[in-house]
Amino acid sequence: MAHTKEKKQREKYDILSNSIIIFFAVLNLFPLYWLFTSSLKNSSDVIKMPPDWWPRTFTFSNYTDVFNSQPALRWTLNSIYVAGLSTILVVIASSMAAYAFSKLNFFGKNALFIIFISSLMVPKEVMIVPLFRITQDLGMVNTLSGMVWPNVATAFGVFLLKGFFDSAPDALREAARIDGAGEIRTFLQILLPIIKPGIGALFILNFVQVWNDYLWQLVIGQDKNVKTLMVGIATLMQDLNPNFAYKMAGATVAAIPMLLIFLLFQQYFTRGIAIGAVKE
Repeated sequence: MAHTKEKKQREKYDILSNSIIIFFAVLNLFPLYWLFTSSLKNSSDVIKMPPDWWPRTFTFSNYTDVFNSQPALRWTLNSIYVAGLSTILVVIASSMAAYAFSKLNFFGKNALFIIFISSLMVPKEVMIVPLFRITQDLGMVNTLSGMVWPNVATAFGVFLLKGFFDSAPDALREAARIDGAGEIRTFLQILLPIIKPGIGALFILNFVQVWNDYLWQLVIGQDKNVKTLMVGIATLMQDLNPNFAYKMAGATVAAIPMLLIFLLFQQYFTRGIAIGAVKE
């Protein structure tokens, strides 16, 4: 009898907690819903009061106008190239550096790691002027490479992946050495597959960060054909054109790749965050 009563109380608690979670989830998804539905309206319907929660008439002309009147496809490809290449290079460099800091012994390792991680406390905005001068001297202004390489020099990925390498038992590395595996083979075939959740989490976090790196991409990409999607869409927002539905369509186009990236890597991201939370 007591067990049945306890079970009913637990079911009531589950229903209440799930209802609260669903409520806040809907609140978080509502801006995306409003963004997408507004992009399918006429401009006058977007600012209408009281608002139409569902479009009375659907129109896709806002999307066609974005791609016909602006090089939005070029901006999208530029953003994918910059964010994708930057993230791939960050994952490669960070995984190798994190492995070295975690598993190898060399002089000054701890001091170097502290100095390396201390760079995370310096905002990128503080370095924007000297970073631009260096990029300018290298002839990378108005180029996509000028947007890529400064984003590779970051310590966040090393800090994140080092924790995953630390959780990998040293016995695996010792067993690999006994079997005759070299350092590179041990890194690539033994330890790297173990930290896939961490790599997935780093991929999402870094891709989103580079995709939304508006300030640096605005400074470097001054030519219209070199702009990324975030910078290009921002120019639509600053335009005196009062077509708000047109601007909503541009913002929706900028948000879609982020949603796709998260959906593709959410398994690794969730697992990586969970492992990091319970790691001793």
